Amino acid sequence: MGGYYFVTICTLGRKMMFGEIVGFGENVGARRDAPFNNKTEMVLNENGKIVFDVWKTLPEHHDVILDEICIMPNHVHLILVIKNNNQGALENNNQGALENNNQGALENNNQGASRRAPTLGWMVGMFKTECTKQINKLNKTPGVQLFQRNYYERIIRNEKKYFKIKNYIKMNPKMWPGDRNNLNFKLKIEN
Repeated sequence: MGGYYFVTICTLGRKMMFGEIVGFGENVGARRDAPFNNKTEMVLNENGKIVFDVWKTLPEHHDVILDEICIMPNHVHLILVIKNNNQGALENNNQGALENNNQGALENNNQGASRRAPTLGWMVGMFKTECTKQINKLNKTPGVQLFQRNYYERIIRNEKKYFKIKNYIKMNPKMWPGDRNNLNFKLKIEN
């Protein structure tokens, strides 16, 4: 089904697999709303680079538009646009409002015949499978499960939500000290 999707995929056991966050200043707190250092960034290791490379190849295999991605040490946030040839998806998110594209599941395969459009779940599954295959090959760990079985998804229904999620994804490395996926983060409960 066509539309804009916000997806989060976590590694199995939240294991740090894709690199590290660098650039935190000494005065950065562990709370999500604490001030952060503008030089904070995610530095991908070889595993993280594979995830990024697999992401870049998705349009070669699926009728999708790649919008935003943030690869974190143990999870990946992305916005993926599944095209629907019956109504289309916006090619440029800076022009016009987002369309709620929930009509039909068939697309034209340029041969006059129709075929069922791949679902988001199928695409995420293929993405996870290809990343796992390549990372296991690199690390000589055949058969090791890399990702949790499920993933988080949210349909982006309007422009306001789109920009809010896009900003959240871009800011994610700067929020790492208070991220619930950061296994070094200890929730501080104040009395």
